[in-house]
Amino acid sequence: MAQSQVSALIVGADRLGNIPDLLRDHNIAIRHHISGRDPAHQKKTPALPSGTELVILLTDFLGHNVMKTFRLAAQRAGIRVLVCRRSVCSMQQALDQCGYCKTCPLREENEVRPTVRAPFKGRGARGGLVLQ
Repeated sequence: MAQSQVSALIVGADRLGNIPDLLRDHNIAIRHHISGRDPAHQKKTPALPSGTELVILLTDFLGHNVMKTFRLAAQRAGIRVLVCRRSVCSMQQALDQCGYCKTCPLREENEVRPTVRAPFKGRGARGGLVLQ
């Protein structure tokens, strides 16, 4: 049985590097990428692009206010949020924990899962992964 692609919005970072390849391997298509530099993103809750099924926030290239506005917009629309750093390793770890991995049977479920936090070894204690 073929799985349908998940449509994702990525917020943060100017360049994504190898992340699109990793997401493609997990059957996630990047429909929109927003750098988050626009001051308008800090002041009001943006409307998410139609068809968005997953919002990915890249914390090391994103301010707190921008992250908050996109997280609230996703929560209001009932869209899952994946928060991680902009690296292939961090993204892989987040995908494995959230159920969007290729082999995970939870991939087909449409229910909202509780927040998951993973430990982070690096600058500061707040760089951990969060899935809502």
